[in-house]
Amino acid sequence: MEKLDLTKKYKTYFTAKTKPEIVEIGPAQYLSIAGNGDPSGEAFAARIEALYSTAYTLKFACKAKGNDFVVSKLEGLWWYDENKYTGKNMSNASVDIPRSEWEYRLLIRLPDFVTESNLETSKETVIAKKNNPLVREIGLYTMNEGKCVQMLHIGPFATEPETLQQIMAFTTANKLGRNGLHHEIYLSDFRKTAPEKLKTILREPVK
Repeated sequence: MEKLDLTKKYKTYFTAKTKPEIVEIGPAQYLSIAGNGDPSGEAFAARIEALYSTAYTLKFACKAKGNDFVVSKLEGLWWYDENKYTGKNMSNASVDIPRSEWEYRLLIRLPDFVTESNLETSKETVIAKKNNPLVREIGLYTMNEGKCVQMLHIGPFATEPETLQQIMAFTTANKLGRNGLHHEIYLSDFRKTAPEKLKTILREPVK
C-alpha cells in the first residue's frame, strides 16, 4: 500500500525561501481546533494533543480501508480583535498585544479523501480511549488562500517580528493589501527542537 505524504505531493505548500516571495496556494482541507490565549499555556498544549490524537486515529482508520497517509505538519492561523487594537500590523501585533488576547486556529492538512463521517468515527474512538472533551471541538476546515507573500523564519518565535517586517516591506513595495489571516506552518516540532533551530513558514494572504 502506498502511503500518501502531503509534504511531498504539495512541495510548494510546505517550502519557503529565506526572503519574501509571492506564491499561489490552492484549496485544501484540514483537521482543525480553535482557541484563544497564550500559546505557552496549558490550554494551547491540550488542543495540540487533542488534534494529534485525532489525526493519528483518523490515519489508522483510513489505512485500514486502504488509504494510508502521513500525518502532516502542525499549522496555525493567528488573529486578534482589530476593533480593540487599532493601528496594529503584522510586524508589531505579536509584541504589542497581550498573549492572553491572541486568537488561533490550529490545523493539520488532510488528504481530500477524508470525510466528515471518517472524522466523527475517529473522534468517538479518541473520546472513548482518552476521555478528552476537547476532541469534540475538532472539525474539518477548508481554506483557499490564493495569492500569498511568504518567507521562511529560522529561529525562535520571539524573533518572528523581524521576518514579518521584511514581509511587510515587500508587500508595501509591491502595493499588495491584506487578504486573510496570518498563517504559520511549523516545519519543526517546537516541543522538541531548540529555539534557534526552529523553521517556520510565515504566510500572509494578499490581494
